[in-house]
Amino acid sequence: MFMTPRSVFYLIGLFVSPLLLIMPALGDDKSKDEETLRNASTVLSAMLESANVPTDLLAKANCVVVLPGVKKVGFGVGGSGGRGPMSCRGGKDFRGTWSSPAMYTVGAASVGLQVGASSSDFVLLVMTQNGVDALLKGKTELGTNASAAAGPSGATSTGTGTDILTYGRAKGLFAGATLGAASLEADNDANKRLYDKAITAKDIVTENAVQATPGGNSLVSLLNSKIQKHSN
Repeated sequence: MFMTPRSVFYLIGLFVSPLLLIMPALGDDKSKDEETLRNASTVLSAMLESANVPTDLLAKANCVVVLPGVKKVGFGVGGSGGRGPMSCRGGKDFRGTWSSPAMYTVGAASVGLQVGASSSDFVLLVMTQNGVDALLKGKTELGTNASAAAGPSGATSTGTGTDILTYGRAKGLFAGATLGAASLEADNDANKRLYDKAITAKDIVTENAVQATPGGNSLVSLLNSKIQKHSN
């Protein structure tokens, strides 16, 4: 079937335009970064209180990533994007207190018959040294650079040997909440804004190089109050 140039451009626009919308307005000032940190604390608190995230597994985690309000938009081609903080336990074998948070971005694309929009909150528990190393090394594709799986729930939940366990809750038109084949990467621009200097995620979460900002303190205080000791 012959297609005119106008028809071709229309179809390209139909499939590409949703991808232009998948990343939320991340903000480019420190106040927006602080708001993201406070939102992350609120999300984690709610998901712990509702037992959506088991405290026994959080106690075994080396690091935690909280992604509040990840947006997903799609028509024919879907995608998602957002950002949030990662905090890790300090000390040998991750047995210390929780670190100042480093900001990360998340993005994913999927193909399918999707129509609508949703907002999902995610909590990622980084259970292994390999998972930590992958996230600190650079862009990490879940399922490729680090194994990932939907986390178990309930009081009897146990470790699975998976690098990263994911938990999510969705709002909007999409059923379920899953990151799929998502990628995570340190948001160096946001970290520079938060800490007033260029700094790596590794220096933030493993070297105790900076003090948490007010927004970051809300998350760190929550983690230290809920889970004080690392569980084997």
